[in-house]
Amino acid sequence: MLEMKHIYKYYNPGTVNEMCLFQDLNLTVEDGEFVAIVGSNGSGKTSLLNLICGSIPVDSGSITINGENITGQKEYRRMSKIGRVFQNPAMGTCPSMTILENLALADNKGKRYGLGLGVQKKREEHYKEMLRPLNLGLEDKLHVKVGSLSGGQRQAMSLFMSTMTPIDFLILDEHTAALDPKTADINMRLTDQLVREKKLTSMMVTHNLRYAIEYGTRILMMHQGKIILDKKGEEKKAMKVDDVLDLFNEISIECGDRKSVV
Repeated sequence: MLEMKHIYKYYNPGTVNEMCLFQDLNLTVEDGEFVAIVGSNGSGKTSLLNLICGSIPVDSGSITINGENITGQKEYRRMSKIGRVFQNPAMGTCPSMTILENLALADNKGKRYGLGLGVQKKREEHYKEMLRPLNLGLEDKLHVKVGSLSGGQRQAMSLFMSTMTPIDFLILDEHTAALDPKTADINMRLTDQLVREKKLTSMMVTHNLRYAIEYGTRILMMHQGKIILDKKGEEKKAMKVDDVLDLFNEISIECGDRKSVV
């Protein structure tokens, strides 16, 4: 379970551009929830994920995962509990290394390295069996450098690698935004499959309202650093894309922007 209590976050403190994005933000995410987070640009969606992952520090408040206070913990230490997939497919893999080498690195996350072989032959067969259900042909390209793969293949690898070792949380930061519609759908189905099979607690920032409604078990909408919509259970199941879109448009009109969000 994730708990964020009384979170404050300022940008450009002490300057004329000082801005308080989060002011007394409180959020609890229960084990097994798949939280879809939507909102306009600048609403605080990615900043929320960055606070959880430790990419940026909180100014006050506390963050705990399964009872452990991680508020002051370094980002690299949090990554032993958290898997993260970024919008840019290049950020989750090492392009100059082969698929096999990337998988071996992910497989050994948090483990001590000795002087033995980096990749054992028996693990190579294991990786092939793990990749085959993806139906992307990656099992036949283990010795191909990741940099030569398509964006969709690299993002599928990033997702796969982030969940290879046991984690408490999966963080998805617009992980389908840079992909074409068909590839995005493939990666979203893979996401749902991994989340269900591994029983992962997940948080996904997305601008795709259909994905938020279809795959999330809970939906949050953010605006100016505040959570203005929080639906789960039967309320969430009853929601349609148009319901979320209508609220988006209400906010746009209040802010003086009469363009519809699609």
